[in-house]
Amino acid sequence: MFDRFTEGARRAVVRAGILALDAHRATLDADLLLLGVAEVRPFSLSSFTASGAGLRARIDLGDARALLATLGIDLDEVHRRTRAGTDAPDQWALRRSRLRPLRVALDGPLGTIPLAMHARKVIEVAMWKPGPVTGERLLWGLLADGANGAGRLLREAGVDVAALVREAGIPSRRAA
Repeated sequence: MFDRFTEGARRAVVRAGILALDAHRATLDADLLLLGVAEVRPFSLSSFTASGAGLRARIDLGDARALLATLGIDLDEVHRRTRAGTDAPDQWALRRSRLRPLRVALDGPLGTIPLAMHARKVIEVAMWKPGPVTGERLLWGLLADGANGAGRLLREAGVDVAALVREAGIPSRRAA
């Protein structure tokens, strides 16, 4: 499924998967896809003013970092030393189950994580139109479903979502 994804869009999805695996989540959710997009920034949209740190504060990632820090262990340093090259997008794949086509999983050197319903919808919307799947298309997928919480998280982080939609060229529901 990654065949049509640009390098930046792949990096964003892989980053989200690594965050989900690190947080020991059962599934990759849309909130982590948004965080992956914010950290990788696979586009140059000036109205996307949310930072990865600003969104991190609003998303539950567990607190292994804080617990290990009390023991004097820097989790980022441990990851740098033990995970060299594991975030390379060419080592990861999005796979759809042949027996259950609604099941999509991200598979890579750190493990496999299934996409939750809203995250799968983000990918499906991003892939809906022909052509490459870009960071803007991932953003379109994130904002297409009001129930996944991406719009709320962006507003809480101070993003003018209406301006972002206009700048990214995301079709509005009113135009349809």
